[in-house]
Amino acid sequence: MQTPIVIYINERSLHIVSPDTNIPGDLPSFSEPNDAAIADVLEKMERDALPGAILRTADPASLFNQVKAKYTVLEAGGGLVTNPAGDVLMIFRRNKWDLPKGKWDDGETIEECALREVREETGLHSVTLGDKITETFHYYSHKGKRVLKHSHWYAMHFTGTELTVPQIEEDIMDIEWVKQENVDKYLKFSYQNIINVFEAWRAKR
Repeated sequence: MQTPIVIYINERSLHIVSPDTNIPGDLPSFSEPNDAAIADVLEKMERDALPGAILRTADPASLFNQVKAKYTVLEAGGGLVTNPAGDVLMIFRRNKWDLPKGKWDDGETIEECALREVREETGLHSVTLGDKITETFHYYSHKGKRVLKHSHWYAMHFTGTELTVPQIEEDIMDIEWVKQENVDKYLKFSYQNIINVFEAWRAKR
């Protein structure tokens, strides 16, 4: 498990960190929270009553498991795809610029999931898997369930000639190859976890 652990709840950050970890800003901080305190923080963040929070503990992995137990966890895989020119593939879904990703199916590895979802959502098949970039976590509500999506992100490379085909049934309205110098303009209309994927990708290059 990579640390520190950050979960996005309504685009607000919940940090699960060791006691000495420095988190910039002035978010409320809770040391060694018990189960009731964890539940209270989550409930307040879900109804936008907290700007974010920091949970500090000597055992971040165990505390993270306590947080996960409050949710239905959905595993997903996705990709940050580049072409030979260095352009980055971005999709427009539900009024946000995003990266292709989707749910992990039984019987496949998370790497197979990430490749399959990228191919299904973009129509591109000449895509190869590169190194893992990072993992992200975000909350959403679906049919009365509190869901925590755990997404595994991989660098991918497109070497073919086929054109993109948006998967309309997944609410994808547009797909663009974006020049790297323009990516930040698109990220202004994206999600914080997608911004973090790009930050991690750039840091590894």
